[in-house]
Amino acid sequence: MTTPLLFRTALALTLALLSGCHVYQSIGKSTGAFLHPVSGHDFVHIGNDEWDPRHALIYFYRTHSQWAADEIEAPSVYVDDKHYFNIRNNSFTWLEVSPGERQIAMRRPLMGLEGLGDFSLSLIVDATLMVEPGKIYYLRYNELSAPETGHSSLDPEHPLATSDLRLVTRDEAMRAEELVSTQFLNSDLLAPNHAATSIARDNEDAAYERDMVRLQQEREEEVAALVEQGLYDEPAWYWPFGGGARVPLQTERKIRERENAYALLQREREREDERAGDGWWIF
Repeated sequence: MTTPLLFRTALALTLALLSGCHVYQSIGKSTGAFLHPVSGHDFVHIGNDEWDPRHALIYFYRTHSQWAADEIEAPSVYVDDKHYFNIRNNSFTWLEVSPGERQIAMRRPLMGLEGLGDFSLSLIVDATLMVEPGKIYYLRYNELSAPETGHSSLDPEHPLATSDLRLVTRDEAMRAEELVSTQFLNSDLLAPNHAATSIARDNEDAAYERDMVRLQQEREEEVAALVEQGLYDEPAWYWPFGGGARVPLQTERKIRERENAYALLQREREREDERAGDGWWIF
């Protein structure tokens, strides 16, 4: 039964690649606990000096169950639409993220394939989580049982309060030794991952790209409104450099401000890299 599905999925992915559509996949990274049990060190919080308090820290953990232990492929975890790891039975890992609204998604793969564009083979959760600088968050994953208590900061209908991936408090994570009994999700040849590190710069880049897409859409809407009001002149076909708005476009000011802020951020990154000894010299 799965062969036709795999064929159709492979064909769809091929077409998506040709059309430039985003493909979700974790081929070579999705090995489950049945084939590759987790064998890292027992859970321990990382030291305060191991992450930047200007950012936020998220612990991801998956409690033990026979279902998860028998799993051939483990689900993928995405932050801001970028894949970082596949979480196996009885494991934990962490990510240092940039403050603000982070998109958290989990997808279940089929031979490493997960979906394309807006289509997912099995979408476990797709939610936004607002994180604050210096704060620590705990995300618990279990397909069979829910935590005893929810997180008071979330609306009861929030996806991270209703799905198999739940935001829980530190006390709930420590209850009955759920979190402390897990083992670190090592990255190795059988199941490589890109977790246990800072992804703050990835988050900042993703936020900039989202903002620019949103601002360009707002600019198009602003131009359309000006056209209806007779305040926007379309350029003549024989002289494409003429025309334009008769009044300043507010969105163009917002776009310039966002571009300038991102340029300042990049310069600050360069200074941080130089202070950390990552700069280079020509002599």
